[in-house]
Amino acid sequence: MAYDVIGDIHGCYDEFVSLTKKLGYNWEEEVPVHPGNRKLVFVGDLTDRGPQSVKTMETVIALVKKGLAYYVPGNHCDKLYRYFLGRNVQITHGLETTVAELEALDKKSYAKISDEFRQLVEDAPLYLELDDGQLIVAHAGIRGDYIGRHDKKVKTFVLYGDITGEKNEDGTPVRRDWAKHYKNDAWIIYGHTPVKIPRKINYTINIDTGCVFGGQLTACRYPEIETVSVDSSLPLVEEKFRSFDK
Repeated sequence: MAYDVIGDIHGCYDEFVSLTKKLGYNWEEEVPVHPGNRKLVFVGDLTDRGPQSVKTMETVIALVKKGLAYYVPGNHCDKLYRYFLGRNVQITHGLETTVAELEALDKKSYAKISDEFRQLVEDAPLYLELDDGQLIVAHAGIRGDYIGRHDKKVKTFVLYGDITGEKNEDGTPVRRDWAKHYKNDAWIIYGHTPVKIPRKINYTINIDTGCVFGGQLTACRYPEIETVSVDSSLPLVEEKFRSFDK
C-alpha cells in the first residue's frame, strides 16, 4: 500500500484541497479519491486557527468512515475532544476560532459534528504502525523505544513531543530534539512543530510546514519518501517557525 501523509491542516481547508489535487486525487465525490488506490494519512491537528475547521473535520471524518484514510489525533484534536465532552478547557491557542465556527451551526449540525468527531478520536490509535511496522505516523513523533507501547507517557509524547516541563519565554513548552537521537530504521512521519521546510533526519520527517502561519501545507509520499507542498494563503508569522541545529 502507498500512502500520502498530510501535515497539520489547522483549518486550512482550501490548501488541503489544493494539496490533494497536486498529489493526484480527484474530488468528484466530495472527498479526495486517488485513482491508483493511494491512501491518505493525517497526522492530527485538523482544526484551530485556520478559517475552515468544521469543513476540514467533516471531510476527514468522511474519508475515515469510507476506509479511504487513516488518522491519528494531535494535541489540538485532544483539546477539542475534551471541549466536546464538556470538560473545562481554555478556549485559547486557536480553539476560539473553531468554537466560533461551531457556535454558528444550528443545534442539529453541532450535535452531528460533536458526535462524529468524538467517535473519530475515540477510534483512532495513539500512533499508526503501517507497512508491517516500517512506517510510523505520530502527531509529534515518537521515541524508538516507545514504539509498541500505548501508556500515558507515550500518549503525552505523541501529542506534545519530548517536553521537559519547562517553558520558553513566549510560553511555549521546551522540547528536546528527539529526532536527532532516533536510531531505528522504520520511518517516522510527524508534525506538531512548525518548520520552514520539511525536516528529514535519521529516518524521521517533520512535515508541519506551518500552513496556518503562512508557510506551506506539506505531504510526504510513502514509500517514495518525497515531499509535496502547496503555499499558504495566510500571512507569514515568522516567529512561529522553529529552526534546529544540525
